[in-house]
Amino acid sequence: MARGQRTMAGRALPAGPRRRPALELRDGDREVYAGKGVLNAVRNINEVIAPKLVGVDVRNQSDVDAIMLDIDGTPNKSKLGANAILGVSLSVCRAGAGAKQVPLYKHIQELAGTKELVMPVPAFNVINGGSHAGNNLAMQEFMLLPVGAASFSEALRMGSEVYHALKGIIKAKYGQDACNVGDEGGFAPNVQDNREGLVLLMDAIEKAGYTGKIKIGMDVAASEFLTKDASYDLNFKNQPNDGAHVLSAQRLCDLYKEFVKDFPIVSIEDPFDQDDWNSWSSLQSSVNIQIVGDDLLVTNPKRIAEAIGKKACNALLLKVNQIGTVTESIQAALDSKAAGWGVMVSHRSGETEDNFIADLAVGLASGQIKTGAPCRSERLAKYNQLLRIEEELGNVRYAGEAFRSP
Repeated sequence: MARGQRTMAGRALPAGPRRRPALELRDGDREVYAGKGVLNAVRNINEVIAPKLVGVDVRNQSDVDAIMLDIDGTPNKSKLGANAILGVSLSVCRAGAGAKQVPLYKHIQELAGTKELVMPVPAFNVINGGSHAGNNLAMQEFMLLPVGAASFSEALRMGSEVYHALKGIIKAKYGQDACNVGDEGGFAPNVQDNREGLVLLMDAIEKAGYTGKIKIGMDVAASEFLTKDASYDLNFKNQPNDGAHVLSAQRLCDLYKEFVKDFPIVSIEDPFDQDDWNSWSSLQSSVNIQIVGDDLLVTNPKRIAEAIGKKACNALLLKVNQIGTVTESIQAALDSKAAGWGVMVSHRSGETEDNFIADLAVGLASGQIKTGAPCRSERLAKYNQLLRIEEELGNVRYAGEAFRSP
């Protein structure tokens, strides 16, 4: 679900006029699961979708998804619900792999026409800020990318060791309470500014002995702290405030460039508001790193095409439940790759132990996966599946330094 999405009985509502992801259908009955029940979506699967799919070959993923899109008929899947459509789409994809007697990642590879299977670089979200944490950090995620590992299993070990080194540093500096973890397993210490968060990562990387082998990524989620006059308030959690930390888009762009100069940052996600196209283009043209669109793109082919035309970013954050079907997810990845972009397959904050995206990242040869810290079972489920895939494949390439174009 998009940040702040609202629901009403029997139908889904967008969080605001600028949100564009496919919409989940929630029941809205406040007396049952606080309004978040999905019996209407389940009913749509059983009574509307299922009868139309009887006799359709599950190996033909695009046929199945096309039938559901035709039944729904809305631009955002609000009639049937993206959760209903996607649940069926993922299940059919697994069934298609079973019918072909191949692993799920192999089936996805064949659906996408991917030439080579590649193990992705994990982007571990180890420090939380933004609306995901109660500290003063405006920027939402600080991530570790073990690009210097020789294999995925080594990358997972490196990330885990730095994560625990970071825990020790945070405990010593901020106290035991600061070691509690957030939705995605990252720590949320009482860090006062974004640079301090980056310094903590550098200290942990050095303490674990991986200086030069682990790079840094950030998810800024800048739409969260956009002001009414199109500036950015890095002190947005404290209201009212004196405005001392409000930056113009240009000054924020300069801050990113300072970070890139001072730290081994290789990826920045959502550096500006989702409709601040000029600022996106300005940053993308001035730094030689990955600029990832999440809120900007919402895995939507139309937004991807617009961003390609405006040269606003150079990587897609691929979330299957933002667009709602496997076929559309694959197409979004192919469109992005055709433009020379990177593709980072991603989880959501509200996750389950379903590990589909692990196979998706390998099958698409995306080269990158973002699925939280090496902590909490719903995050580890994906990492464990990737370990199983790597073991099964044996001599398989790890994206490493080439994570943007594996």
